[in-house]
Amino acid sequence: MRIISWNVNGLRACAKKGFHGWLGACGADIVALQEVRAPVDEARALVAQTDGWNSHFVAGIRPGYSGVGLLSRTAPAEVHVGLGDPRFDDEGRLHMVRIGKLWVVNGYFPNGNGTPLPGGKRSNDRIPYKLDFYRALFERLADLKAGGAPILVVGDFNTAHREIDLARPRDNRETSGFRPEERAELDRWLGGGWVDTFRHFHPDTEGCYTWWSQRFGVRERNIGWRIDLALASPGAVPLLSGAAIHADVTGSDHCPISVDLGSKVLDGEPDFC
Repeated sequence: MRIISWNVNGLRACAKKGFHGWLGACGADIVALQEVRAPVDEARALVAQTDGWNSHFVAGIRPGYSGVGLLSRTAPAEVHVGLGDPRFDDEGRLHMVRIGKLWVVNGYFPNGNGTPLPGGKRSNDRIPYKLDFYRALFERLADLKAGGAPILVVGDFNTAHREIDLARPRDNRETSGFRPEERAELDRWLGGGWVDTFRHFHPDTEGCYTWWSQRFGVRERNIGWRIDLALASPGAVPLLSGAAIHADVTGSDHCPISVDLGSKVLDGEPDFC
């Protein structure tokens, strides 16, 4: 069973850059999308152009901003939207589904960048909001995780965890996405038992990134950040068989990531909930 996560940076734009061909050939059972930036009906219509997918989309109130989508070959048994807090839910950042025994939580975690500053930089005044989102989701999943549920939290986390996870760590210590307080929040997740699936299989591999600035030549020179993650609960770790980054896939400033699991997660009803 393969699960793919991809920040498409606008599904309508990505559809013009080969999304449907990629979707038909990707070999996934579940595809989680972030930054869809399209109304729900339009997003569903775009996905419907490729046969065989069940789809569920969540859009933010602000047009053309945020939004997540989840596509699956098997119809979900349960679907839950948001965190119960309008601060987050109004931006359309989260939904979670159960397919067989597996819970897939698809999140578009906030960016900490805020007010534009002179010189083309931006303030970090959205970091508190970002960290609140991390903490609210952590608490939302606590009971499910403690009950032994296999859970994957996938999406654009907007944080590079370690120096190995971005090309220029020294230049970005004060940049949102690599600030100490943001990295510390990922430390808290991993210290609480969640497992970074890519590092589980590739603990010391360098140069593996999922996002690149759209400035000319940056992606070609692989000056990137690994900010798209798939975190596994302790109950999901025994099911893992592989994880990868698909940097060759274009169509967005992010590339897809994938996680492979044993097919038995689709069997039966959960005994934990």
